[in-house]
Amino acid sequence: MAGIYVHIPFCSQACYYCDFHFSTSLRTKQRVINSINKELILQKGYLKSQLIKTIYFGGGTPSLIDLDSLQSIMKTIGNNFRLAKELEITIEANPEDIKEETLLSWSNIGFNRISLGVQALNDKHLEYMNRIHSVKQAEIAIKTIQKSKIKNFSIDLIYGYPLLKNQEWIYTLQQILKLKVPHISCYCLSVEKSTPLYFFIKKGTYKKLSSETGKQQFLITRKILVKNGYDHYEISNFAQPGYRSLHNTSYWNKIDYLGVGPSAHSFNGTTRQWNLKNNIKYCEMIEQDMCFYEKEELNYKNLINEYILTRLRTKEGFNKKYLKDQMNNLEFKQLVEALNKLECKKLIKQQDSTVVLTEEGMLVADSISENLFLI
Repeated sequence: MAGIYVHIPFCSQACYYCDFHFSTSLRTKQRVINSINKELILQKGYLKSQLIKTIYFGGGTPSLIDLDSLQSIMKTIGNNFRLAKELEITIEANPEDIKEETLLSWSNIGFNRISLGVQALNDKHLEYMNRIHSVKQAEIAIKTIQKSKIKNFSIDLIYGYPLLKNQEWIYTLQQILKLKVPHISCYCLSVEKSTPLYFFIKKGTYKKLSSETGKQQFLITRKILVKNGYDHYEISNFAQPGYRSLHNTSYWNKIDYLGVGPSAHSFNGTTRQWNLKNNIKYCEMIEQDMCFYEKEELNYKNLINEYILTRLRTKEGFNKKYLKDQMNNLEFKQLVEALNKLECKKLIKQQDSTVVLTEEGMLVADSISENLFLI
């Protein structure tokens, strides 16, 4: 099984925290869509005829793109790849783009899952992030989706920023529970260089983020959502039974995927590659049949480190027996010693051959992974 990710690099306006590749000008839209379709044809051998189980349109804001463009990409995928009978096909969307007729059109061309960028249930907080939609629009969008044919959907929320007090975060989660959302992704705000948020904080226009606030609100999230029946299956993701994101789960399970579009990444088990992060240059290179991506051959240390990093974020954790088969005796001995130290600090649990994070460990997951990496 494998997956396809389609990066649509256009947004109506820039969210202050976002460092993904996008453009607020639609001037090159048709050219980029044409190039994505050509890339799909050029790269049809990348996954070696594996059965495609998931397709994910991300960005950017795919819900900005007209139906004909989306349909053309779906048709190209269908003509060049082996598709499973039961596919998960996701489109990322903003609340202001959700309309009954739009949802019906998406459903008719195959989309059966929506990832909705809600981010906050406070208009001042949405303004802080430079989001276009209002709280009312978000609530209407959720209810409109629930009435549509597309029953599988997720919402994104952000926590850990100075304006958001713990009690307000509790209120947000309670409101989402009332709306009966089947999947919730909760991300702690981080400051990435080159984003407006980074420069606002540097200038003193915005307050610095507090890691303590992020930790407190993560624990609040986990307590409320797990208590209400959500499966905390990955550090940032919570799902009602049967609503895990199959596409994102494939990333954490190291399943092969092809990424198309400017800046998209691909992985086939032995190599990783990433496309040019510039719409014009990406299109020019594809149009001229020139190489439009960089490629990295992954050695066994790269693969082991990625396995540890991704699997440790999940509820199921990673398997020590698998790592023992991949490592030499000294490397595995050092891993066991590091794991035992982490367990003494109550940051991980070792159950037979499985290693999982404790709640305390989830708060410092990245540093734990780095501590276990082969160097």
